Amino acid sequence: MRRANPANILTIAGHEYAVNVRRPGFIFFTLLIPALGVLTLIIAGFFSGQATSFFISQFGGGGSSKPVGVVDHSGLFVPIKPAYATSYTAFPDEAAARQALLAQRVAAFVVIPANYLATGKLTSYAMGGFIESASAINDSSLNDFMVHGLLDGKVDPALAARAANAEDVTPVTLDENGQPRSGASSASAIASFIIPYVLSILLVVSIFTSSSYLLRSVSEEKETRVIEIILSSVSAAELLAGKVLGLGALGLTQVGVWLLSTVFITGGLGALVAGVVVALSPGVFVLAGIYFLLGFLLFGTLMAVAGSLGTSLRESQQVAGIFSIGATVPLWFNSLILASPNGIVARVLSYFPLTAPTTMMLRLPLANVPALDIIISLGGLVVAIPFVLWGGAKIFRMGLLLTGKRPAVRQIWRALREA
Repeated sequence: MRRANPANILTIAGHEYAVNVRRPGFIFFTLLIPALGVLTLIIAGFFSGQATSFFISQFGGGGSSKPVGVVDHSGLFVPIKPAYATSYTAFPDEAAARQALLAQRVAAFVVIPANYLATGKLTSYAMGGFIESASAINDSSLNDFMVHGLLDGKVDPALAARAANAEDVTPVTLDENGQPRSGASSASAIASFIIPYVLSILLVVSIFTSSSYLLRSVSEEKETRVIEIILSSVSAAELLAGKVLGLGALGLTQVGVWLLSTVFITGGLGALVAGVVVALSPGVFVLAGIYFLLGFLLFGTLMAVAGSLGTSLRESQQVAGIFSIGATVPLWFNSLILASPNGIVARVLSYFPLTAPTTMMLRLPLANVPALDIIISLGGLVVAIPFVLWGGAKIFRMGLLLTGKRPAVRQIWRALREA
């Protein structure tokens, strides 16, 4: 068995990339995401200007400058304290408050029952739809009004003020040594989750994007029998490696264009956030990058093999769908992984090569993943990829030379045994 020639692999990779990067379908879908982003910015800019004012005036969204009426049957909140005189207006009964609401002199009114101290129940009235009614009363302002009405003159003013603003939480995240992380803790925690999550989504997208071109390329060459001529000049292993490398680079190019367009559309904000988070958690993103590359290599090889097994593009897509599920399964269990990153479901999915890349990219920013899980998952991928490349090349050659029928399981097993 002759050794693979790197020059042949690079030639095939360059050819596959050059041919497919000029396809109208590739150009269209590559530019579609940036175009949608620009369209979103245009719409957002429109609705943040005069259109917003129009909708607010017509539908009452976004709050109101009108006072809120108060009908106090408990006698605890009337007369209205001077500090709240511009925000709240007292009415003797519900009929008077209702008339003021219908005349649009108040944004809404609240009825405080006589047994308020025992029940804590309030009833609010507002006009319009559900959204308008929900936004007519500021919950924070109402809570402040109620607390001061209950406590002013009965307790120390400082205590009343603290009761109205009882919490001011400063979130702090700890590193693996139990020390507070530097930088903005809440922002870094959110971004540390979002960016690896986006990486896992991009892995799935790049797998499906590249696989579609791999399947199309292999199926077309097999159906036209051009593949027989190609195999007379290069080995199946060189052809497989060249296609995976070239079309994999094509998929990564598409993803790269999407990322760069995001940076430009957001004015560099996305790149700034990503840079800050990577600086705060470099180990997480180094591992995420490793899992991304290993996962891409594994699935790219499997997709090329799937393309060789079908008798047509549609049939090859059905075969490839079996492997594609592996990349998406962790997303099905996303809620479980978020709730328990080191739980049994997350750990089991991390041990299988097909599900390990996506699962680990989801787990890494959420918790201190045990070193054993990282070793097992990386070890599984390192072992699986050479095996897939070796066995895939044998199945790839056999599948390419079979025309008009799909190879049976017995034939695939024989190809592996005779390799």
